[in-house]
Amino acid sequence: MKTGVIDVGGGLRGAYGAGVFDFCMALGIQFDYCIGISAGSANISSYLAHQKGRNYTFYTDYSFRKEYMSLSNFIHDHNYVDLDYIYDDLSDSWGEYPLDFKAARESGIPFEIVATNALTGKPHYFNMNDMGQDDYDPIKASCCVPVVNQAYVINGIPYYDGGMSDPIPVLKCFETGCDRIVLVLTRPRDYERSAAKDELIARLLEKEYPRAAHTMRNRAEMYNTELALAKEYEKLGKVLIVAPDTIGNMKTLSKDKEAIEHLYLKGFHDGERILDWYR
Repeated sequence: MKTGVIDVGGGLRGAYGAGVFDFCMALGIQFDYCIGISAGSANISSYLAHQKGRNYTFYTDYSFRKEYMSLSNFIHDHNYVDLDYIYDDLSDSWGEYPLDFKAARESGIPFEIVATNALTGKPHYFNMNDMGQDDYDPIKASCCVPVVNQAYVINGIPYYDGGMSDPIPVLKCFETGCDRIVLVLTRPRDYERSAAKDELIARLLEKEYPRAAHTMRNRAEMYNTELALAKEYEKLGKVLIVAPDTIGNMKTLSKDKEAIEHLYLKGFHDGERILDWYR
């Protein structure tokens, strides 16, 4: 029985997923395939490296630094979130809290990271072979929120957040040969995305990246369709949806330490559902 896991990310709401994966590490729950989107890819990286508590520090401590994300960053560099600070200065082998990339690679667990090609608007799936020690560009690309950040360029190709083009990649996970999937959401399971909130972003992208703008306009429909599909598979016992019952007023980039800590603890508690499912 091959079990995959998907973490859809969601900026600082990703603290929920960090809690889920810390529970998995504490109980020795191991998946056979992992796919992460945006902050979900960062959560999974620490999970594969077996660095329990690492992502908690990023969410509850580092994210409040102006170097991490701030209006000052946006004014000076046109990037509200400094992805190089997060995944270089903090995460490299010489950084403040290095990712144990060697351990992550040696886990032997296939790991894919979803990003959106800004030129085509299509999803691109990076894997462990696209990264190396102190080279975490695919994670940066997957976490690159449009408009808030400039597109992140890898080998001449600009990328944005993977949640634009494949927000809940259940079919992708099954295509790899998984028999069942744990799906970690960072919004309540019955949340339906509205297209209205994506229209402004699409307009701002239109001139430079028209196909990415088209993808953004379809993002809500894609999210809602993929979530509905996940629920159908859940009825068949092939998917377990792990999601917070509420996130309060927490937004993608909300600097609310109490809310972040609450989401993390909620995720750690909800991780018990995975243990029960495995039994």
